Amino acid sequence: MSDPAVATPSTPTAWVPDDLLRPLAVIAATQTYPDKDVTAQVAAHAARVTEIPPQRVYELLTPPICSKVPHLVLQWMRQTGLLVHVLPELDATVAFSQEADRKHKDVWEHTKAVVWQAVPRPTVRWAAVLHDIGKVPTRRFGKDGKVTFHGHAEEGVRMFRRGPVKRIGFPDAVRQDVELLILHHLRPGQYDGSWTDTAVRRFHREMEPILRDLLDLSRADVTSKRPGKRMRCLRQISELGKRMRALAELDARKQPLPPGLGNLIMAALALPPGKHIGVLRTKLEALYEAGEIEGGKDAEYYVEQVRSRGLLDGVDIVPPRGVPR
Repeated sequence: MSDPAVATPSTPTAWVPDDLLRPLAVIAATQTYPDKDVTAQVAAHAARVTEIPPQRVYELLTPPICSKVPHLVLQWMRQTGLLVHVLPELDATVAFSQEADRKHKDVWEHTKAVVWQAVPRPTVRWAAVLHDIGKVPTRRFGKDGKVTFHGHAEEGVRMFRRGPVKRIGFPDAVRQDVELLILHHLRPGQYDGSWTDTAVRRFHREMEPILRDLLDLSRADVTSKRPGKRMRCLRQISELGKRMRALAELDARKQPLPPGLGNLIMAALALPPGKHIGVLRTKLEALYEAGEIEGGKDAEYYVEQVRSRGLLDGVDIVPPRGVPR
């Protein structure tokens, strides 16, 4: 059968494995489920989806996952039994509660919401699909009734490597980024405004290869039904992004004079420490602002400027008390 949209129960032998996933494109295009006959036929042959080569699975799944209705795509895969064969790790999250006695917080419903909210880039959408699969084996109930999932990001990466990677032929770059996104998906949400500039710089440096996708995934991962909490979380992620950009702009500015210049001037010109070193530096900065000397050069360049321009002339060399001239 070449067109799953017109499938009938009378032609089951016409099905080939690829046809099991083709209705997903129809769901993406029409934003509704296929007719009952197609759904029934897919459900009857769902196990044959494992016969599709992994690379082809990726090719058939990714456009629907990146469509406007990925939640419908995932729900139909669950309904037909495709999900348990393609992504049993995700199928296991159905009705799997994140909080005691709160069904709306089950991982499956949360995941569908995250995927739907995520920007439609393959790396972000696939990371959204898989980011919480590690919660199933790591769920623990505390004595106070609270539920924890310690280490679920790390366990999610291990599960990703053992399962989805073998069944879905992710391109190498996508696979690597999805793995990193699963591993680090919690980190932006840990920002609370108290991070030092050093901590923000470190986070930026470590996450640079996936930073845009990571922030987008983190925003999508905010699914709280409480408007106040939702807005607070989104504001914090935005604030983190703004701080990283501001610090990056600051760090990228060309410093007119290099650090350690004072020590080199003292050594090269046999000068003692004192206020006169600050005077020389001020003169060099004024020359830079006037465009008479260049910025960002090696320290030796500025020592030579002091010499050639006679910047020491008229400068009162007064060393600190107890330091000989």
